[in-house]
Parts: sequence; C-alpha cells; structure tokens
Amino acid sequence: MSGTYLGEKSVDAARATAPGIPDGAETLFIGGQWVAPQAGKTNAVHCPADGSFVGLVAEAGEVDTIAAIQAAKAAHDAGLWSSVPEPERGDLLLAVARRVRERKNEFARAESLDTGKRLVESEIDMDDVAACFTYFGKLAGQQAGRVVDAGRPDVVSRIVHEPIGVCGLITPWNYPLLQSAWKVAPALAAGNTIILKPAELTPHTAILLMQVLDEVGLPPGVANLVLGKGSVVGAPLASHPDVDMISFTGGLTTGKTIAVQAADTVKKVALELGGKNPNVIFADADFDAAVDNALNAAFVHSGQVCSAGARLIVEESIAQPFVNELVRRAQNIRLGGPFDASVDAGPLISADHRDKVTAYVEAGLAEGARLRCGGRWGTGELADGYYYLPTVLDNVHSGMSVLTEEAFGPVVTVETFTTEDEAITLANDTIYGLAGAVWSQDAGRSQRVAARLRHGTIWINDFHPYLPQAEWGGMKQSGTGRELGPTGMAEYQEIKHVYQNLRPAVTGWFPR
Repeated sequence: MSGTYLGEKSVDAARATAPGIPDGAETLFIGGQWVAPQAGKTNAVHCPADGSFVGLVAEAGEVDTIAAIQAAKAAHDAGLWSSVPEPERGDLLLAVARRVRERKNEFARAESLDTGKRLVESEIDMDDVAACFTYFGKLAGQQAGRVVDAGRPDVVSRIVHEPIGVCGLITPWNYPLLQSAWKVAPALAAGNTIILKPAELTPHTAILLMQVLDEVGLPPGVANLVLGKGSVVGAPLASHPDVDMISFTGGLTTGKTIAVQAADTVKKVALELGGKNPNVIFADADFDAAVDNALNAAFVHSGQVCSAGARLIVEESIAQPFVNELVRRAQNIRLGGPFDASVDAGPLISADHRDKVTAYVEAGLAEGARLRCGGRWGTGELADGYYYLPTVLDNVHSGMSVLTEEAFGPVVTVETFTTEDEAITLANDTIYGLAGAVWSQDAGRSQRVAARLRHGTIWINDFHPYLPQAEWGGMKQSGTGRELGPTGMAEYQEIKHVYQNLRPAVTGWFPR
C-alpha cells in the first residue's frame, strides 16, 4: 500500500524512526527475561490507518500466563519489591517518568502505529503517562497509616497499608500506554507484583514500558508481560487462585465475564467498563465554547473514548441553531493517517470495530433517528483504512438502541429538554455512569445539576480533562473501584489493623 495520505512519512518510514519497537517472538517478559511463548505462536500487528504491517509479536497461551503468575507470586513471596522502602519505590517510578519523557517521540510513534491515532494525540498521551508515574512516584511513602486511640495507655493500635500481592492488569486498545500507566504506577507504588495484559491489537508501547521498568532496576518477576487474546490470556488472570486482584478496563460484557471468573476465588476486582455520557447544554451556555467542546467530546480519537460525550442533550430553545452549527463543523473534520499534520481525526481500530459502529448507526436509523451527517465509511484515499465519518443523529428518544448502547465511535445523538428536571432525568437515563458535563453560565444551576447526575466525573463548562491526582471511575454499570488519586493507590492496598498490648496479663475470664 502506498500510504500517501499518511502525510510526509508513510507507516514504514514512521516505523523506521521508532527503532526501539521490538519485533519477533521473544516479546513476553516473564520473571525478568524476554521469552517466546511456549507454543511458538506470533501475532502480526497492522496499522488501522491503511493496514500496513507494524510488527510481529508473541501470542501467549494459558501456560505462559500461568508462568507469569508464578513468577509474580514468587517475587511477592520473597518480598523483592514489597520490602523496598516506599520512598525508594517512588524514586523508581520517577525514573520511569523521566525515561518516558526522554523517549517521548519513540513511544508516541509506536502508539500511533498501533492505534492509528494522530501523532499529536499520542504525544499528549505520553506526557500524561509521565505525569501519572510522577504523581504516584511522589505519593509513595506519604500514606503512613494512622494511630487509633484504643482508650488504654498500655495499648498501641495502628492502621497500616500493605500491598495486595499479585495483580493482573488488563488494558484496552484506545489508550494503550496511558491506561497501562493508570494501573501499573499505583500497583507498583503500593508494593505489588504485576502481570500486564495489553490489548492484542496494540501491544508495542506495553513492551517498551517493560523495557524501561527493566532498565531502571525493577527486580525480576515484579513486572511481567503477556500478550495475546483476552479469552486465552486474560481468563487465567481472573480465575487463578494466586492472583489476588484483577483490574480491567474495557467493555461491559467482558467485564461481567471477568467478575464471574474472579468470584470463585473472591479476589478483589476493579472494573472500568465504559459509559454513555451525557453532555447537557443549557440555553445560557457560551454558545461557541459549548459547540466546540461538543465536537471534542464526541469526535476526539474518532469517539473511541470511554468518556466520550456521545449523548448531546440540548435545551429546546437553542437546539436547532446549536445542532446546525455542530453538523456544519462535523462535516469539516478531516480524516487521515497518524502522521499527516493536516488532519483532525484518525481511523477506527479495526474492520470489526468499524462494522460494529456501522451496525449501531443502521439500527438507530431503522428505529427512526434522523441522519444529519456522516453515517458511512471513508472512501477514496481513505478506503484502505478503517475510517468512519463523524456522524450526528437527531430525532432520538428514550428506548432507542442508540441511546442505550455504547457506539465507541464518532457518533453523537441529540436529545432536547425544556426544564432542569427533565435534563437531569434524561442524563441519568442510562445503565452507565462514567462521566458527564453541564454547560451553563448560572453557577447555581450548574452545581445543582452536577450534584444530581449519577456519573463518576462531572465537568462544568468543559469536557474531557482529567487529573492524575483526582479519582476516576464510574457508577452503576460503568464499573467498580477508582483509578488515579489517593483512592487509585488504595485500590492496590490491603488495610490491616495492628493491635499491640504493651502489658499482657491474665484476663481471668475463665476459671483456672
């Protein structure tokens, strides 16, 4: 394939500028060693922008995952990492952050080759990855526990935080390294050992991260990497009795399966399962800012964002001009490959995913939704990639599949309301509860609505920003637990009560 629409550099040329990208079967990292899968299988990774070959990586089987679990358990039982003082663990994470910054260009190109996302977006992701490791590197050692007043002068009672143990970390394909960092950084800061299982479509930056962890001196077996299909490689992480915690980011159906698999061993489970996120626009909102952010909310990374503002809920009095302007600007979004600086958005991750988005839109149209723009694949020079045009659907109402199911693509639906209570009812009418936004210049109204929305993150007059120091996670079927912030680290810790009697004595409770 020519790759001419990818800009000045084709995929092949871009890959050549990222020499650290490993290629070959020995891309599993188990017990401190790079190894090939025992069955010898490999997986070819292709760029979704035009199908060009990116690299060949290992495809692990269940036996490889069990080997990684055993390595992680042995390292944990030996105290190779948990016995390291917390400030020193933090220093290692800070070293990881520095290495990511130093290799930012290489990491970003590898991410864009795997995902097809614009290079500038991947560069921002790498900054966020470094910020995540920096935050948890500084947080390590700051949670000293607390002393509990037992009401007796001869008793010392303490609450301490300890690592959970062996943690299985399963991450998605839309933000491969960033989502890995959200899990790896707090898990290591807390003193755990880990097995990382990235999405099979986007493995390369996870491999690069393992290279960095090895380079900065993480003890063997503390961090392990297995690559492959979730049904083969991820399932043992959820069910194996030697895994103490499973953290998963991905789809609702898979998340439910993991929860069931984990239940037999009653391991801790943390799930982030996506959302159907409302973006509520009141008539007094800053019109231009609200339209611009509605585009960002829906179409950044071609809508492949768990917190995408896929449900636009607009006050009826401004709905027509608002949606007309949204449609006009959506039609001007330029699609193309990751290394073309002139484009605004990239492809979907795969042909299968593009088919799912297509079926989602077709189902909505069959139910009576009106297509305002988009609704089809990219053609011409985009035909070799998995492109889907930015799509706006209006005339939607409660009960339609496009309002209940997650598109995870460049599709936004439009609903209208007339009262504040109606807006809140619509915004909460979903099984999900990950994120949402309120746009209004009335501060009191904004706070009232934010307080009543059942979503884990609420933006007021903004959409999409997150902070490493602020918790992230969902309500309802968007998942359990939290990532980021102090709570994100606490997810990877056990809380223990240590009660010490300084003057032990006979109780006299039972007769001698």
